[in-house]
Amino acid sequence: MLSAGQYELLDFGRGRKLERFGERIIDRPSPAAEGAPEAMPDLWRQAIVRYERTSGDQGAWRSAKPQSREDAPLKRDWIIRHGSLTLELRLTEFGHVGLFPEQADNWHWIAEQIGRLAPPRRLLNLFAYTGAATLAAAAAGAEVTHVDASRTTVAWARCNAELSGLADRPIRWIVEDAPTFVRREVKRGRQYQAVILDPPSYGHGPEGEAWKLAEQLPELLADCARLIATDRPLALLTCHTPGYGPAALGRLLRQALGGASVETGELVLSTSAGRRLPGGAMARSC
Repeated sequence: MLSAGQYELLDFGRGRKLERFGERIIDRPSPAAEGAPEAMPDLWRQAIVRYERTSGDQGAWRSAKPQSREDAPLKRDWIIRHGSLTLELRLTEFGHVGLFPEQADNWHWIAEQIGRLAPPRRLLNLFAYTGAATLAAAAAGAEVTHVDASRTTVAWARCNAELSGLADRPIRWIVEDAPTFVRREVKRGRQYQAVILDPPSYGHGPEGEAWKLAEQLPELLADCARLIATDRPLALLTCHTPGYGPAALGRLLRQALGGASVETGELVLSTSAGRRLPGGAMARSC
């Protein structure tokens, strides 16, 4: 999990989750919480902001507290820390804040695996978002290629690198469609010792390239396998798409890596009372 005091899943239920990031408590949708009851209804009154969907995957953040004319405008960005990393969070129009806390264990795993590699420790991070995994790898001594289709998100990741004191580390910041970039790297003959990816269900590249996980993930994994230079491939695949649980991801990754040993598991958040909220699945080889 994230460093103590920096994150806590307080409660979930009725399709929503109540979380504390630093000192800020937020209330936002969670499809995994559909059908579950709230365990502590009174606790939800502590939320500072609440996200409501307006259309499709977009929506708006609104103050969860009564506002007066004297109140300051809602602050839309703030800082949390995880180990040596300092990360900026923002209230985005999609209901995200720039961080998936269920991934924290994977950041530790990445750092451990990088520490065991001999130089050059080259890692490719696809669909790299705001860069927590990139920074965990860079802090452990990796040369990282960070790829995301959103120019805004890559700029956000670079901001996190500066906040974390890692701006001078060997990180290549790439704004490009992930499958397109991987195919070009294969043609260039470039090699990596590790590949990690967290693909969305759907998406678009900077030139409008369509991404559909169900159709394109096997080919992308096969291309990624061609980039891995070691006999013992180091790869991490995570996913938040319904229907792609640990078994499915493990099968896809094992097939792409030619039968390599793969461990699988769920991405889960837990409350202090032990209630578990599913957050996706992962498969990894090393």
